[in-house]
Amino acid sequence: MFDVRTLDETAISAGLSYQEGGFARARVFRATKRSFDIFMSILLLPVLAVLAVLILILNPFYNKGSLFFVQPRMGRDCKPFQAIKFRTMRAVPKVERGADSPLEHDRITTLGRFMRKSRIDELPQIINVLRGQMSLIGPRPDYFDHAVEYLEKIPGYRERHAVRPGISGLAQTELGYIEGMDATRRKVKADLYYISHMSFALEMWIFWRTLSVVARRGGA
Repeated sequence: MFDVRTLDETAISAGLSYQEGGFARARVFRATKRSFDIFMSILLLPVLAVLAVLILILNPFYNKGSLFFVQPRMGRDCKPFQAIKFRTMRAVPKVERGADSPLEHDRITTLGRFMRKSRIDELPQIINVLRGQMSLIGPRPDYFDHAVEYLEKIPGYRERHAVRPGISGLAQTELGYIEGMDATRRKVKADLYYISHMSFALEMWIFWRTLSVVARRGGA
């Protein structure tokens, strides 16, 4: 469809203009998108329940610790919310990784590695979708403490929070796993492109690309 890596500062301008004047034009789209989010999340609840039981059985052998991982993330309008995931890493008292630090791969468990590659770990976030905190598709929410730092250092980062964050998004399907300040700048450009071009066609493209990533186990 396009190469997100080639987006430049015009993407940020487009995102800003959408935030300032485009919401009225997208009213029907947003209502339909929210209805679809709720419908699909309800359909996925039985899948979530079955996976939760299976992971709970396997955890003592390959992923010792709690079933879920709950972390404060930055949501719509830069407000914090508690994102829910299947835990994939060994627990630590406090997240020490900085906003520009690489992922702590040594903490990922055997089962956790499989869940991250297949994106199964993200499925509990359908609960966040049903709560109105997230959408199925949208900009991926960052750890709140890191997001506060990005707000100060990355142009357009605040504007990417004009919509609900998503379980999957354009930056994730086209750029892959994002870590560090420079990669986050590229992610912001993709997110603002998504916001300024929100449409049913783009939603379906991201949905298809997400299925493709999952099928080839292209997660982190």
